[in-house]
Amino acid sequence: MGITQEEALELFHSDDLIGIGMAANEVRRAKTDPRVATYQIDRNINYTNFCTEYCSFCAFYRPLGAKDGYILPLESIYEKIEEMIELGGTGVLMQGGLHPDLRIGFYENMLRSIKQKFPQIHLHCFSAPEIGCIAEVSGLSVRDTIARLRDAGLDSIPGGGAEILDDEIRAKISRLKCRSDEWVSMHRDAHALGMRTTATMMFGCGEEYRHRVNHLETIRRIQEDTGGFTAFIPWIFAPENTPLGKKIPEATAFDYLKTLAISRLYLDNIDHIQSSWLTPGIKICQVGLQFGADDVGSILIEENVVYAAGVRNRTNEAELRRIISDAGYIPAQRDTLYRSYSLKQ
Repeated sequence: MGITQEEALELFHSDDLIGIGMAANEVRRAKTDPRVATYQIDRNINYTNFCTEYCSFCAFYRPLGAKDGYILPLESIYEKIEEMIELGGTGVLMQGGLHPDLRIGFYENMLRSIKQKFPQIHLHCFSAPEIGCIAEVSGLSVRDTIARLRDAGLDSIPGGGAEILDDEIRAKISRLKCRSDEWVSMHRDAHALGMRTTATMMFGCGEEYRHRVNHLETIRRIQEDTGGFTAFIPWIFAPENTPLGKKIPEATAFDYLKTLAISRLYLDNIDHIQSSWLTPGIKICQVGLQFGADDVGSILIEENVVYAAGVRNRTNEAELRRIISDAGYIPAQRDTLYRSYSLKQ
């Protein structure tokens, strides 16, 4: 059993960063191979930037009718996947805005055509808010929508759209997006249909520590019931170019590492915790491997959402392997479901 909510709050208020990190690292060593840290080669593909949710933390979306809005044609998506395969990639993380005119048939056709052309590629696509939007505009239940997407080729679902799973915060930063219980229900439905998903948390967006603990408790309860989460990925809100970023101070590296370590201690029923390089930077990502994380994520061949928010961090396979080795671990490439990884030298 992991730490309690009260214990987690005490740790968030503690200044003993090293002690918290050491405790988290012990949990990590017990749950995963203590010699190895993993990474993935995949590609983010944002198939549209049109969106009707207007989240205050997002600099990527465009309102309907905007001149710089787009929907990618299938040929462009194929080209992006081919480029990824040439780099040794195994999966696609595809997400877009919430588009009110794209019904289920659009997504089924996109998934089937990709699978037909690239049957080896794992499709890890569509956040809970996107799936909720697809269901609503198509007149379907969320469960039936997930089942149809699965049958068309969807392999797993990312944890995007969670932000902070506390409606007190969601009302302030994303009042039009799905409520916490809707995010939870979507992931429970996916798990019940035999699909794996990931869980995420975007913090540093004006929440209090109690809101983070509420989020972690929600994730732990789902995992207790379903066992459907492969990993938990916390990251820092990227404030530049966003309305919300003008109102709140930016989260620190200290806060990131503490939150990462507490996540590892709290989510004792999730195997993998990912250290992020995209917003904290590559050095903090490396340090995160000593604070409970066993994975450094993907090289993210293409990333547009936080790029729009002013984040310019980029990496490649060689750099991820180097930071893993320099931290004292054996670098291992994995797939989206943390399987079949290779200890290539």
